[in-house]
Amino acid sequence: MSITLEAQERTVAVTVYNDNLGVVKETRPINLQRGVSEIKISDVAAQIDPTSVYIKLNGTVVEQNYQYDLVSVYKVLEKYLDKSVQLINEKGELLEGTLLSARDGQLVLRNRNGGLTMIGGLDKYRVNVADLPEGLITKPTLVWKVDSRASGRQNAEISYHTAGMKWHAEYVAVLNKDDSKLNLKAWVSIENQSGATYPNATLKLIAGDVNRVQEQMPVYPMVRGKMMMQEAAAAPQFEEQSLFEYHAYALQRPTTLANNETKQISLFEAENVSVVKKFQHKGGKKVNVVVEFENKSSNQLGMPLPKGKVRVNKEDRGAVEFIGEDQIDHTPKDEKVSLKIGDAFDIVAEEVQTDYRQISQRSSETMWKITFKNRKDEAVTIEAERYFGYNWQVVNASHNFEKKNATTAVFRVPVPKGKEVDLIFTVRNSY
Repeated sequence: MSITLEAQERTVAVTVYNDNLGVVKETRPINLQRGVSEIKISDVAAQIDPTSVYIKLNGTVVEQNYQYDLVSVYKVLEKYLDKSVQLINEKGELLEGTLLSARDGQLVLRNRNGGLTMIGGLDKYRVNVADLPEGLITKPTLVWKVDSRASGRQNAEISYHTAGMKWHAEYVAVLNKDDSKLNLKAWVSIENQSGATYPNATLKLIAGDVNRVQEQMPVYPMVRGKMMMQEAAAAPQFEEQSLFEYHAYALQRPTTLANNETKQISLFEAENVSVVKKFQHKGGKKVNVVVEFENKSSNQLGMPLPKGKVRVNKEDRGAVEFIGEDQIDHTPKDEKVSLKIGDAFDIVAEEVQTDYRQISQRSSETMWKITFKNRKDEAVTIEAERYFGYNWQVVNASHNFEKKNATTAVFRVPVPKGKEVDLIFTVRNSY
């Protein structure tokens, strides 16, 4: 006996990971007779990993198959070799004969008079055949042979992994007039190109870098289509929780993940987040503009932030203008977020090596001068970060500095408005 599980009564839960992976979990009611039966599901993802499929029911799974030989023009024609086919051209003229070959988009027919007709392609023809050949299917189908312990209605639990699903976060920040506060809006975008639609699904997103064995997965047919964008009308809430060494975000309502669709859902909003604007110099003529804020509950945040792009805007005379963007990695709560917005237009750096001395066979001294020119109408402090390698010592310096790590020092250089200030220092390296 063969039973097809209907999709109308199923409940679906989908977990989406950052990197091209979705885990689908379904529960479907089924009426089984005691003994051996065949169960079919024909609405699974086209990019399913068949080795990941799991089914749980009151019985034993004897055999599992994944059928993916989907219908196409040339697949049908391959099954009709040595059989009669009809071709109709754009003028409605009928060409009928026995199909001898259907390779590389080319057909060879034997006419009724014994002659041969060669056709270079089907762009200008419609093809008629008697029936769908045996063995071809219209949808990817999972097939189980099961030995049920009892007759009656029961729930079958099914799960599998599929490629073609991923999610990522996007953030939109708006700085206030004096760059002291920002409003932050977070969205998640879920992309579904798995080849299946998941109606009224329970949705969970996993943030973190999950280790996966990089094997070459078999390529199964997938129906591709145009991506659609669906923007959430309201701001639904995700519940965040820890999962192993990752973080999970569970949407607190069902949602439909349509195939070939990108869905955007609000993750959170935070207002009046305190920020610090900094000017950083790491070499060359440009001085970077950086905005930093603490991901703490005392700063209107305090939740794990998934990795994603942060677009930063600024209020300007009643309008909001884009001023730069940066990418953040997965950021735990209570950690600092640092965003490089761009390069300062009105601050210029000029860096020269003024001297070099070989102190001994194992040490040398290098003298540097960096001139910072502040053409702004306000004073600034520039953090000049320098990499010195290992075994270094700043012998003398015009400004205070701190040792950032074993290889790097950071000098803090105040520059009054409209002025130029020289940072002068000597560093001794031993080797």
